[in-house]
Amino acid sequence: METVDVRKIRKKLEKDLDHKRFEHTLGVAYTACALAMCHQADIGKAQIAGLLHDCAKCMDNEKKISICQKQNIPITDIEKKNPYLLHAKVGCYIARKQFHIHDKDILNAVLNHTTGRPEMSPLEKIIYIADYIEPGRKHAPNLSEVRKLAFKDIDAALLKILKDTLEYLKSIDSPVDPATQQTYDYYIKRDHTNKKQEV
Repeated sequence: METVDVRKIRKKLEKDLDHKRFEHTLGVAYTACALAMCHQADIGKAQIAGLLHDCAKCMDNEKKISICQKQNIPITDIEKKNPYLLHAKVGCYIARKQFHIHDKDILNAVLNHTTGRPEMSPLEKIIYIADYIEPGRKHAPNLSEVRKLAFKDIDAALLKILKDTLEYLKSIDSPVDPATQQTYDYYIKRDHTNKKQEV
C-alpha cells in the first residue's frame, strides 16, 4: 500500500466535517483498528478507511448530485429521492481524488459502508461493522450484543446488523436501499448453507 499521511487526513477532515461527524469518524477509525487487530486484517488500511468512510457526509445534497453527474457516477431512483444516501459513492470519489487513495480495498470499504454488498472483503466488513458499533453510537438496535459478536464472529455480527437495520427501516417506514436487502439475502443464504454443511 502507498504511504498515506494519516495526520494530514485527520486535519483536513476536522475542517470539512462538523464536530459530531468528526468525533464519529475518529470512533469508527479506532473501532476499525481494534477489529482489524482481532481478525488479523491490515490495521493501516482499517484506520484510513475508517477515517474516510464519511468524508462526504457533510457536503450538501446539490453538491453530491453535481459531483455524481460530472463524474458519471450512477444515481439510483432511491438515491434521487434521498440524495443523502450518495455520501458513500461521493466519499469514494473524494478519497481517490482529494486524498489520493488508490487501494481498491479501502475505496470499496468507503463505497459499501452504508449498504454492504455480497462477497465483502474482510476490510469492507470491518468498516461496515465499526460504523455501527463505534463508542459514540447509542441508539442502534441490539448494540451491546452486536459489539460482543463483532469481536467473536465477524460474519454473525454483519448478518445481525443487516437484519436489525432492515427491520428498523421498515418499522419507521424509511426507504430501504435494494443493495442492503441484496446483501442480507446473500449472507443469510450463505449462513444457512454453512450450517447445513456443519450438520
